[in-house]
Amino acid sequence: MAEQLQYKCPCCGGSIEFDADSQNLKCPYCDTEFAPETLLAYDEQLQTSAEDPLAEQPPEQTDWNAGDQWTEEEADGMRVYSCKSCGGEIAADQTTGATHCPWCGSPVVMTGHFAGGRKPDLVIPFQLDKDAAKAGLKKHLAGKKLLPKVFSDENHIDEIRGVYVPVWLFDTEADGQIRFKCTRSRVWQDRNYIYTETKFYSVQRSGTMAFGDIPVDGSSKMADDLMESIEPYDLSQAVDFRTAYLSGYLADTYDVSAETCMSRANQRVKETIERQIADTVRREYDSVAVESSSVRYRGSRIRYALYPVWLLHTSWQGQNYLFAMNGQTGKFVGNLPMDKKAWWKWWAIYGAIASAAVFALAWLFTSM
Repeated sequence: MAEQLQYKCPCCGGSIEFDADSQNLKCPYCDTEFAPETLLAYDEQLQTSAEDPLAEQPPEQTDWNAGDQWTEEEADGMRVYSCKSCGGEIAADQTTGATHCPWCGSPVVMTGHFAGGRKPDLVIPFQLDKDAAKAGLKKHLAGKKLLPKVFSDENHIDEIRGVYVPVWLFDTEADGQIRFKCTRSRVWQDRNYIYTETKFYSVQRSGTMAFGDIPVDGSSKMADDLMESIEPYDLSQAVDFRTAYLSGYLADTYDVSAETCMSRANQRVKETIERQIADTVRREYDSVAVESSSVRYRGSRIRYALYPVWLLHTSWQGQNYLFAMNGQTGKFVGNLPMDKKAWWKWWAIYGAIASAAVFALAWLFTSM
């Protein structure tokens, strides 16, 4: 049985939500603020109280409906809830942990989705609000020489959502043994020729590194590369998980297990240890390439956290564009269209400069 949590303002009865600016829960109707710690009692009551249960309602099927029916697999993945504020129905998939009522706008935390799974250990509260996300998009578009000007003028935000993304945090130690193919070169010349001598070396290095809190997102709906692009997050600002922080935002529960995500974490460890050890070799050689690599992992600790992300959907000329902003630091990423005419113009200028440089060098050598 799933339950929906809505914090009510004791002053006016309105639905309150987490405010990123004040880091408190705030009533949008009377502006009264409450520290998240004061709502700990509400969380405890949710675990012991069975009042106002929110019954799950299976999709209706009627005889007159001649369209496609929900398959059993599809029906299992969807849930329908009733808003406690207005009674409106809220449909969401089974990984949605928090949302807004589409009818009255009240923030809803679907605590039943967290039941039966692992409770988050930590949450990084939103430090930046929706206005900051809009400003981040504007700044992201500014100064892009190859961006079509009409894109900035015509594109508009179709949707903007603050989402808590489930993240697995891994601790481990890694022993790496890596063999590199390296070269050293020297160049000299006389009046007639330019000489290049290249020597090849096989270099083996090993090292041990400790890694803490390697993040891997546990949501199949969030692309790994997009989530990694807005890193890093400052875990020193993380707090013990309280459902109060979810109020007013969307939240997903994990649908990718820690065991599955561990391979991604190990790959990140492998890439990092190869890069760090390679840096010690580059100080001695002109070129360095990994020839073979062996990494062993020792020990691990896993924690489950929620990271704040702003997702912005925009459209232009029938194309959809997704942008993401770190809800803690403001780091902004997203793909942009390219003005082909501007690109060809830039390439022509670059080509002319490169040709002039080559001509000047050729003239210099022939005159020596």
